[in-house]
Amino acid sequence: MRRSPTAFVAIALLTIATGSCGGDSVGDGAIGLPDGSITVATNPDGSAPGTPRPDTSATFGWAPFGDDDSGVELGSIEVPIDYDDPTAGTFDLFIARHLATNPAERIGSLVVNPGGPGFGASDWAILAAANYGQALLERFDIVGWDPRGTGLSTPAIDCTDDYDRYFADVDITPDDEAERQTIIDLADELQTNCAQRNAAILRHVGTNDSARDIDTIRQALGEDQISYFGFSYGSELGATWMTLFPDTVRAAVLDGAIDPNADLETATLEQAAGFEQSLTSFLAACSANDDCPFHNDGDAEGAFDRLMADLDATPLPSDDGRPQVNLAVALNATAQAMYTQRLWPVLEQALADAQQGNGSGLLSLHDEYYVRRSDGTYPNVYEAFQTIACMDRSDRSTVAQDEALAVRLHEVSPRLSPSAVGSYQCSFFPASDDPRIPITGAGAGPALVVGTTGDPATPLASSQAMAAALDDAVLLTVVSQQHTGYSANDCSIEVIDTFLVNLIRPTEGTRCD
Repeated sequence: MRRSPTAFVAIALLTIATGSCGGDSVGDGAIGLPDGSITVATNPDGSAPGTPRPDTSATFGWAPFGDDDSGVELGSIEVPIDYDDPTAGTFDLFIARHLATNPAERIGSLVVNPGGPGFGASDWAILAAANYGQALLERFDIVGWDPRGTGLSTPAIDCTDDYDRYFADVDITPDDEAERQTIIDLADELQTNCAQRNAAILRHVGTNDSARDIDTIRQALGEDQISYFGFSYGSELGATWMTLFPDTVRAAVLDGAIDPNADLETATLEQAAGFEQSLTSFLAACSANDDCPFHNDGDAEGAFDRLMADLDATPLPSDDGRPQVNLAVALNATAQAMYTQRLWPVLEQALADAQQGNGSGLLSLHDEYYVRRSDGTYPNVYEAFQTIACMDRSDRSTVAQDEALAVRLHEVSPRLSPSAVGSYQCSFFPASDDPRIPITGAGAGPALVVGTTGDPATPLASSQAMAAALDDAVLLTVVSQQHTGYSANDCSIEVIDTFLVNLIRPTEGTRCD
């Protein structure tokens, strides 16, 4: 999940590494793990692991990725644009799978999604060895696909090629009505472009249809049940799939889960408070550390406030052809660094450099936020995010309602939400025909929901709400200052891997410190 220049919205953390960055102790509550290493589990139908993988080459057109010995295959599958109207055309979904490295004990397929909405998941199969624990690599075919409208799947959502126009060259603290109207007009322009350019697929890119695609992929893989591992928005997608197709769920992990029952206003305020708390922790840590480049004699907080005011009044010059480093760029950069403490030193230096008149570090973090490529182009991540998120909603807020929400955002997040203008994120999109269904997971297989104590994008309370909403779920709490918990420490990796392999969940109340 990410935030827009003027209001908090949902998108996913880009990368998650499995290396430990904390301790491996287990806090309150017993884990309930077996005594030794992870053991052999039976397949969903009761058969022993290692049953032959169905031959799906004709369906997917599998071809090896790179080296024949890479263990990764690439393919594609056609799915209907409209499941109720086969004549409406198809999406061609790009798909990859990392084959189980121990086929003699292969359990089945583990379908993965890194979140968004807007990110493709094929990379998460191609790079599975960098993202998942050894137990999962050995026992599962890890399957990732680029959801409809995203990544290398076609047709892809396309709204604009000029991200700077909408997300950087913007004065988010307008001084008069004309400047305020410019922001509204930009939101209208972008959303109108999205609706017009994607008219053929617009009403069929939402989470419900992506959940239906998961079931189509399952059927094509030839498996009665599959396991699922979703991060951030991937938790919402997985929970929707569990609700629509409960009998097909072997097990599901929902890491960094959203609150499935919160309305947009509540979810936005909760996320804004989460990011603000992370920024407060970041600044306090810098003030307490003489070695922090942005230490400012122990007043990083005051220095941050002064720097943001200066950038709002007088943006820093930037690279040729790039926007000036203004308040919008600086706050996007700051939000990017709040996803994980690993980026805190990068932000410390970028802020210190900006004090000296060099905004390149902030611009670099801003570019990471929008996934800008080295050649200056952008994938369609944010375009897909906004389109999918809006088509998941049945309501459309007015300009006045968005501006009333902006006032409340400033109350809970004064540093990161300084403006009285709204995001107008969905105000100009057409209404949705298929808003995301209520999530219950009724009758589905067991779920493990993971919440992280210092998660700015999906605060712990939202993961707690997801666990409460599902029919059969247990919450694992991970103590860490980052978005999603799988990579936080050895404990979280072990608990999650053990559940997916052995279907053994931790005791309610378990914490990984």
